[in-house]
Amino acid sequence: QVQLRESGGGSVQAGGSLRLSCAASTYTISTNCIAWFRQAPGSEREEVAVIYIGDGSTDYADSVKVRFTISQDKAKKMVYLQMNSLKSDDTAMYYCAAGWTYGGNWNRQGEYNYWGQGTQVTVSS
Repeated sequence: QVQLRESGGGSVQAGGSLRLSCAASTYTISTNCIAWFRQAPGSEREEVAVIYIGDGSTDYADSVKVRFTISQDKAKKMVYLQMNSLKSDDTAMYYCAAGWTYGGNWNRQGEYNYWGQGTQVTVSS
């Protein structure tokens, strides 16, 4: 069983930055990646970024490329999401999730077995 805990959310002005953290209790053989997803009020949950635990490779949704950076401290089982140049459209609840994905299917939410409770990010213009 993997427990995930997000932190670092808050309120920020447009153009500002935040760093989200995701702490994992453990990794299992069914876990090869950690991803961030987000859900805005009235919208479906969408993918943001993924990092593969083994080799550190990453991928991003087009909407956050260049502005967001996902990274990890493997020894501490921590994953970070550095968010720069924030826009009001980035306002959402942000969740980290652990699962097994490959190829380009990291955006498939059904591939993730474990989810955190979320951390709220609010960007005001």
